[in-house]
Amino acid sequence: MKIVQWTLAVVGVVVLAIVVAGVALPSKFTVARSVTISAPADRIYDYVVEPRQWAKWSVWQQRDPRMRVAYAGPPFGMGAKWSWESAKEGSGNMEFTRVVPNALVEYSLVFADYGMRSTGAFRLQSVGNATIVTWTNTGDVGGNPLKHYLALMMDRMVGPDFEQGLANLKALAEKP
Repeated sequence: MKIVQWTLAVVGVVVLAIVVAGVALPSKFTVARSVTISAPADRIYDYVVEPRQWAKWSVWQQRDPRMRVAYAGPPFGMGAKWSWESAKEGSGNMEFTRVVPNALVEYSLVFADYGMRSTGAFRLQSVGNATIVTWTNTGDVGGNPLKHYLALMMDRMVGPDFEQGLANLKALAEKP
């Protein structure tokens, strides 16, 4: 009987330590990646500002070709939106909230499965005959200390997808 009590006590202390440590972790996260593309900003912008174009370079749609996607609002630019359902990649929706032609596309992103909202942007900066594209996403997982671990790992979880997506975008935009 004492073994059971000690086991429960140890498990309780471990759970308490995880929760207390979670409280100390930040609830906010930022993921950012950049790439230099040997193409003018207007060519790259066209792939980013139109939701239907994302299928050509997005890692998530490539990983799940069976992903169901629905589009709404204008076909491109501010107010363009889409939602998706995927057994592999989760479900969510995105809407472009601000655009500056050939320079910026900002969006809001919702993953209802995880109760998460975030905002992001694509910034295009012309440098000579090339364009630096920076993709960022920031959010706040809220007050749940266990979700703070998710915020801590977000860059490692999503960063590689941003890198691959930008590499795909680069390959697409640099085609003659």
